[in-house]
Amino acid sequence: MTTRDQMLANIRANQPSIRPIPTQFTFTSVFPDLTKQFMDVLTFVGGAAVIVPDYAAIKADLREKYPNLTNVATTCPELIDLADVTMDVRDPHELAGLNLAIIEGPLAVAENAAIWVDERQLPQRAVPMITQFLVIIIRQLTIVPNMHDAYKLLTVDETGFGTFICGPSKTADIEQSLVIGAHGARSLVVYILP
Repeated sequence: MTTRDQMLANIRANQPSIRPIPTQFTFTSVFPDLTKQFMDVLTFVGGAAVIVPDYAAIKADLREKYPNLTNVATTCPELIDLADVTMDVRDPHELAGLNLAIIEGPLAVAENAAIWVDERQLPQRAVPMITQFLVIIIRQLTIVPNMHDAYKLLTVDETGFGTFICGPSKTADIEQSLVIGAHGARSLVVYILP
């Protein structure tokens, strides 16, 4: 018997007993203030969060942050006058020059500042990866404590596409040097409505 065979025989002989998979496996997270937790984590991962009273405040802030910016697209009817291109195209290559995308997120997570979006908010799923700047609008009441709570509220097979977005694109794969915008948007601003 080879050493390999002996090791495999020892492993087979010392297997733990099979245990049933828990039917209710979840974590509970308690944060004193879900909005503050969300904002703190988003800031930590390189994004920015702004609490605003209404869409008029969002519009004013966007005009200040991105003056004279062209190639702007949105799926938010309240902000359509800021857009000069549409995301509703057949070929995502038509959006190659997209500078700013403004979308809404129906669900946000406090523990990691992730925001769920699906094809109802993103008619072209490539948008968060090809736009230079990304803006997501959420409602304060849609912030849940953790991912377990988020998945309880999601029906992931309702649409053909869905993903969580957290912060701007970043990587430190090459020589451990942080690069922002390597695989997607260079910045993420989240507006939080009441």
